[in-house]
Amino acid sequence: MASGSPENRATTEAELREAATRGEPTPISVAGWLRLSLRVFLLVAALVVLVPLHYLYRLFAYGSPFPKLFLRFATAVCGAKVERIGVPLRRDVFFIANHVSWIDILALAGASGTAFVAKAELGEVPVVGWLSRLNRTVFVKRENRLGVAEQINSLREALADNWSVAVFPEGTVTDGHSLLPFKTSMLTVLDPPPPGVYVQPVMLHYGAIAEWIGWVGDESGLNNAKRVLAHKGRFTLQVHFLEPFSPGEFRGRKAIGTEARRRIEEALVAALGKPLRDYRYSVDPVRYKPPTPVE
Repeated sequence: MASGSPENRATTEAELREAATRGEPTPISVAGWLRLSLRVFLLVAALVVLVPLHYLYRLFAYGSPFPKLFLRFATAVCGAKVERIGVPLRRDVFFIANHVSWIDILALAGASGTAFVAKAELGEVPVVGWLSRLNRTVFVKRENRLGVAEQINSLREALADNWSVAVFPEGTVTDGHSLLPFKTSMLTVLDPPPPGVYVQPVMLHYGAIAEWIGWVGDESGLNNAKRVLAHKGRFTLQVHFLEPFSPGEFRGRKAIGTEARRRIEEALVAALGKPLRDYRYSVDPVRYKPPTPVE
């Protein structure tokens, strides 16, 4: 990063971020490459130690603690200092959260032990898919309408096993200052809800660094990972576990999604101290188009 006054550094970061959203690679300083290399080394070292312990534990008992330990460690290595606000339910809970970064997954799972609903394509990515399965991810094919019943059954089985399951119904990551419409197809598992299952909305707030962390526009995943892992210092990520509610009190998945989104929006506005803004990019999964600027 460029040296100079805080104002100049902020301007430079904003320019680099805008270039990244256009798909341009972000230049990284020598110090940035050293930070990135150290963080990657620490992540690999943690895997080398914890993965064999995980498989060894599974020979004797179910519910290995090692994936959660790795995720907590990985969150810290990536620079995030997690502040957990509120109390997550431990079992029979469906978390619904806003989505800013791939770090959300590390932080939310590390703070609660939850499994996730993820796109099937993620399961085919080398290493990432394997790590996701270690954390009991439920993979779904959004375009496979004929397989929706099978996918819902997978979610019901996950909840029946006393897992917590988390979804990001915006369909993509945003910039930390916006909140997209919720796609509620995967909330069908709650219509009707399994006995004893609650919904707990979760609001993730990165503060001033949200836009630097966010993976938006035409930026590649690799460039975003490099930017984040090369960033100097640590940043605070607040994970707000909001008041849970019974999905049985609402009529159908759309009403459940509307209530969860209302609570997340209210908490995000309070954390930002200002109204949310319109998201700048189209998001096909939720049929979102940015408003046309008024001339």
